[in-house]
Amino acid sequence: MQKLPMYQRMILPIVAALLLLLVSASSVLAATTNVQHPLWLKGPKQHYLALGDSLAFGYQPNGDYTHGYATDFFANLQGHGVQDVVDLGCPGETSSTMIYGGCPYAPQGTPPQLVSAVAYLRAFPGTVSPVTLDIGANDLLKDANYATCTINASQFTTDLHTLNTNLRTIILPALYAALMVKGKQTGDILMMDYYDPTQNICPNLVKYTRLLNWYLGIDLSGYGKLVPVFGAFGGSQTPNPNICTYTWMCSPYHDIHATDLGYAVIAQTFEATAGY
Repeated sequence: MQKLPMYQRMILPIVAALLLLLVSASSVLAATTNVQHPLWLKGPKQHYLALGDSLAFGYQPNGDYTHGYATDFFANLQGHGVQDVVDLGCPGETSSTMIYGGCPYAPQGTPPQLVSAVAYLRAFPGTVSPVTLDIGANDLLKDANYATCTINASQFTTDLHTLNTNLRTIILPALYAALMVKGKQTGDILMMDYYDPTQNICPNLVKYTRLLNWYLGIDLSGYGKLVPVFGAFGGSQTPNPNICTYTWMCSPYHDIHATDLGYAVIAQTFEATAGY
């Protein structure tokens, strides 16, 4: 897998030209929001597109960005004929910045991740599958105080509604539409749910992670398959011993991101869910 510098894993020069053809991400496939789409998988194709936040990027606090789940999943996909991967994951990405731009690690003037993703899919019609996605954690993390294990419930509800609206009416329809060629779906959308890195210190807040994941599954219905990473990390059990090995929470970094092992588990869960 070719790894470009931080968030400059933006796509080929052809994308810049194709951006001129895009009116706006919010206008793509707006009319198909409530359409029931077929869910059978199309299987791997020539290209793999990874989208999302710092987990898609493969962030680790020790500065190792080369062992993310997209990297590991691509290694598996190569055995199924996939030739390359474009990873647009941006640390700090929210569902809103994915649509409108402003990811904190994206250079000024960088197109929104969704716009770049749609342009890439249109540049290589019928040859991109799967498209993987993780988005939503950064929409909601700010609503919790992990020092006191409390959450602003009303703000969480508001932010969850925004996330659901962004996914269901803009992000997923746009990606699905860009995967359509002559009226037929040509690629698979695989979106992961989230593990809870703080469940051992704030077990009372696990229910909010479960609620987020439940809504992610609802939003994805008709567009793709949900990858159950929460369960693969041990689910709701507390204490959960996997948190110390799958994330950096028990290290001096005390960081929520996955370790090499954690990213490998996420990739294996993608592999099992796709069933390629």
